[in-house]
Amino acid sequence: MELALAGNTSTLRKRLRTAALLFMLAWPAAAAVYAFLVLNYDPSLVSLADRLLPPSFAHPLGTDHLGRDVLTRLLLGARQTVGYGLLALIAAVAIGVPLGIWAGFKGGLADRILMRIADAFLSFPDTIVAIVLTGLLGAGLENLLLAILVVKWVSYARLARSTVLTERGKDYVLMARINGLRPGRIMSKHLFPHLIGHVLVLASLDVGKIILLISSLSYIGLGAQPPAPEWGAMLNEARPYFQAQPSLMVYPGLMIVFVVLLMGLLGDYWRDKFDVRKEVRP
Repeated sequence: MELALAGNTSTLRKRLRTAALLFMLAWPAAAAVYAFLVLNYDPSLVSLADRLLPPSFAHPLGTDHLGRDVLTRLLLGARQTVGYGLLALIAAVAIGVPLGIWAGFKGGLADRILMRIADAFLSFPDTIVAIVLTGLLGAGLENLLLAILVVKWVSYARLARSTVLTERGKDYVLMARINGLRPGRIMSKHLFPHLIGHVLVLASLDVGKIILLISSLSYIGLGAQPPAPEWGAMLNEARPYFQAQPSLMVYPGLMIVFVVLLMGLLGDYWRDKFDVRKEVRP
């Protein structure tokens, strides 16, 4: 009875999570279609005659202090905040995972040097390192993405290395070596598949952290620069008008919270899907 109740609870939880994911993906897509097919505004076009307009059919979320359509800027801001965040994450995975696999498989001096570099980065909080690097490189979204790449590749290198250290002594790897497979073939064919689940889980959780990092640093002027429609920069621009038009800060803040929650749900999904500790029932 207890096992049946636990199974029903788990099934209900998975269905609720799937429904939440579908809902959170559906309404932004509908809003994007409406904005680009019906509204079709230039997100950078200034129209002082239309400044701070309330919501209407022509401007579903109103206009900002420069007369720009808020909904259009929010949706295009996803390209800046989410799109560039994903780009930085993909670059970090593409650099960190191969380095971690190579270091874990080869070992020796190269492995020790790589891990000491990783330990040096991990000894400081990600936000502090990103702020320092962006301050040295100069304000701008490109420099911020480079700083995020420098910060984030370390986690994937350590994850790949630890997984390879666990797997390289197992029988299937030893048999591959005995059969004369080259090291590159062993790493790509036999070791890399064991990393996919772990990388997907970590990447899903890291997307939310990177979005918060991009938004927070853009908010203080180190990331995207006006008039770029980036959510953190939109928050910064709306500060002087918070009392007169608080929605200008509420909308981009809600978008940031929404995407971070979505990535958290996605991370839970991948974690359950690739959970190797699941009990095998007859």
